[in-house]
Amino acid sequence: MLTTPLDLASRLRLDISRMARRLRQEAGAELSPSQTAALATIEMHGPLTPSELANRERVQRPTVTRVMARLEEAGLITRAADPTDRRSSLVSISPEGRALLAAARSRKDAYLSQRLDALDDDDRATLDRAAAILERMLKEGGE
Repeated sequence: MLTTPLDLASRLRLDISRMARRLRQEAGAELSPSQTAALATIEMHGPLTPSELANRERVQRPTVTRVMARLEEAGLITRAADPTDRRSSLVSISPEGRALLAAARSRKDAYLSQRLDALDDDDRATLDRAAAILERMLKEGGE
């Protein structure tokens, strides 16, 4: 019997959440999930103003200000005056921040690679197709 879309959605939500949590554990505990997300956003889209970062992270400005303070304190981002708005600043990822993200990604990739290695070719092919479908769903959903 085929799974209904609602049942499949429930299974996927739970399994994706568990996998995301496991990958965060594999990455190491250097940063909180929100700090990691903000740092990755700065790496991908920076330099950014605090307001731009808040918009991209879909959080309030005071939340992003606290996250940025912790990242700056740890030497993972740098701030510079915004040349177009002297009241604001631009944040960029530092070499240390870039290295931290690269190391975390490497640990997560190694964990997943090890798990995938234990699967047979058919299961890996199924997951390859599932990954393509998930990517398409995210693209169509505006991510």
